[in-house]
Amino acid sequence: MDAPGVYTSLDELVRLRQYTRGFSFLPRQPLHSLLAGRHASRLRGRGLDFAELRRYLPGDDVRTIDWRVTARTRRPWVRIYTEERDRPLLLVVDQRRHMFFGSRRAMKSVAAAEAAALAAWRTLGAGDRVGALVFDDAEVTELRPQRSEAQVLRILNAVVACNRALRVDAPGDADPGMLNRVLAQAARVATHDHLVCLVTDGDGTDAATARLVTRLAAHNDVLLVAIHDVLEWTLPDAGRLVMGDGGRELEVDTGDADLRRRFADESTTRRAAQRTLARQREIPVLAVDAGEDVLAQVRRQLGRAAR
Repeated sequence: MDAPGVYTSLDELVRLRQYTRGFSFLPRQPLHSLLAGRHASRLRGRGLDFAELRRYLPGDDVRTIDWRVTARTRRPWVRIYTEERDRPLLLVVDQRRHMFFGSRRAMKSVAAAEAAALAAWRTLGAGDRVGALVFDDAEVTELRPQRSEAQVLRILNAVVACNRALRVDAPGDADPGMLNRVLAQAARVATHDHLVCLVTDGDGTDAATARLVTRLAAHNDVLLVAIHDVLEWTLPDAGRLVMGDGGRELEVDTGDADLRRRFADESTTRRAAQRTLARQREIPVLAVDAGEDVLAQVRRQLGRAAR
């Protein structure tokens, strides 16, 4: 099934491994990263374990000086910490039928697969465990966090399998409620000190979603990778169009200015609700446009642009 942009492949997701430089999920962020500033304390990364006290040396960060010991000995001493070696990543990757949409470059489902692959490879490169919940409208594939290349490949294979099963005439109905069921399952997997990366367009978000995300964020760091397509936000003036979901069809007059306005207003309301939920829970949002290169967007928002 060779249809670039419509479907992804394991080769494409593996190829992204070589480009996982220039961005990070750890607390030390470049100045313009969306995780810098007010979000830095929320996305904590690995913790720090105290290792030892030693004499101050020129060039040491003055913030590490232990002032009590320094005052007692009248010589400067600093506290040395070692970084904890484990902060598991749990990817929650949406491959539902609602994601099988795209007006430029790629479907949202493909963009989600690419974002998940970049996160998985970057996390493995940092020495942390990687797990995933990959879901469509009917099933969830659960892969508990492990630290190995084989585990990342298992995750990517699960993503590819779901991705390639997508089609407009697939049997069964779309299930917006699947998002909340997967979030409840994520809370059972990520009990504490995980980075939970939600890669989704947010279809099915409701009041229960807010409660589930709050539960997840209470003991974990949560990052929302919000996948979207510009055509979902603004309806073009293209005359009469026939739209369908594989089972039903509807003729729409996109030349109707009032229709386009109401469409834009509804889209704005949905996005505002998503931003409000993220802001209230102090969850950083990485917005990914499926119509643009995903790697470039991740680097631009989480790190520095490639030279």
